[in-house]
Amino acid sequence: MLQEKLMTDLRKAMKSGDKIRLEVLRMARASIKNAEIAQQKSLDDPDILGIIAKEGKQRRESIAEFKKGNRQDLVDKEEAELAILLEYLPEQISREEIVATARRVIEEVEARGPGDKGKVMQKLMPQLKGKAEGHEINEVVTELLSGSTG
Repeated sequence: MLQEKLMTDLRKAMKSGDKIRLEVLRMARASIKNAEIAQQKSLDDPDILGIIAKEGKQRRESIAEFKKGNRQDLVDKEEAELAILLEYLPEQISREEIVATARRVIEEVEARGPGDKGKVMQKLMPQLKGKAEGHEINEVVTELLSGSTG
């Protein structure tokens, strides 16, 4: 279970004195704990992956902003944290794989156009959780339902 792996790695980071890893893992555990409190239940691995993916997304956004502000020191810190978070996420899939999965779901739910996007996203998002960024999945589904990608 992912929760246990995070705790084991947290202990290892404490013992080895790896401050960045320790900070990232503590932050991830706090986010998970907050989500559990908010939802009033223990989270399973797909939910935890979603939280870690969200933390990764925040790092990517910060990196982009810090690059604009010419703050290489902060870019380096955020990139180091992102690298640690990525270790816990499944390998990110390519756009082609997103398109293939989306086409399959569109067929399954018999989506006919942009009005059916909600049905498609509802079934597709759990399948791709942690494997692809939400905005990219959204883009692909929008393109497929409007007929602009073949």
